[in-house]
Amino acid sequence: MSNTINTALFGWYPYLCLTVFLVGSLIRFDREQYTWKTGSSQLLRRRQLRWGSNLFHVGILVIFLGHAAGLLTPIWVFDFIGISHGFKQGLAITVGGIAGIMCFVGIALLAHRRLFDPRIRANSSFGDTAILLLLWVQLTLGLSTIIVSLHHMDGHEMVKFMNWAQGILTLQPSAAVYVADVALVFKAHLLLGMTIFLVFPFTRLVHVWSAPVWYLGRTGYQVVRGRDPRRGVVARAPGRTAISTVAAVRPGSGRSPGHAAE
Repeated sequence: MSNTINTALFGWYPYLCLTVFLVGSLIRFDREQYTWKTGSSQLLRRRQLRWGSNLFHVGILVIFLGHAAGLLTPIWVFDFIGISHGFKQGLAITVGGIAGIMCFVGIALLAHRRLFDPRIRANSSFGDTAILLLLWVQLTLGLSTIIVSLHHMDGHEMVKFMNWAQGILTLQPSAAVYVADVALVFKAHLLLGMTIFLVFPFTRLVHVWSAPVWYLGRTGYQVVRGRDPRRGVVARAPGRTAISTVAAVRPGSGRSPGHAAE
């Protein structure tokens, strides 16, 4: 691969993908949140959906966190805490391999369900099917890199990818040089991974921005309706704020029906 092509693919293309990913996600989150859905098919092949969805989501979460920590953590941090490059690569192969197989099986179940059930296929859009197949190919490439990595367990190749990823984020103009001589399967994996970021805002993947993580730190509220409509007595749960939507209205009390009882 010539230097010009290598620079274009691994020096310029990442910034195009990241820009579209960030700007597109922001615009769609702000203006079109109700459009990131897929046609409902939960009533069809529910067992296959449950297994496929759980395996896929657990696997993809471990893979994403592993890639983020492994590629973006400065090399000196691993050196400082005494983790060798070879050990880090072995750990990445083991954990990533297990998570990759889980994710691969899960997405294979989801793709089979969507492609080979006539009712689900009729209820699926092109985007729903395309993104599943794109992720399936990416997982196949990722698992294939393990075979290549087993031939150089010193971690030297992994350091190249760390330098490249950190160079892109720190705007180093020569970041593409780090991956110029890596194996073709690694380059294909990187390119397809960046392409997934590129198409991310235009697919159902944007639903990850709707993950209700803010509920973890939210003050609890409990909506309680009084059982006695004459009294409107509402039980207050320990540590929670009770909100009543039914009020007691006594004859002659002068309270409106919409008044909330404490």
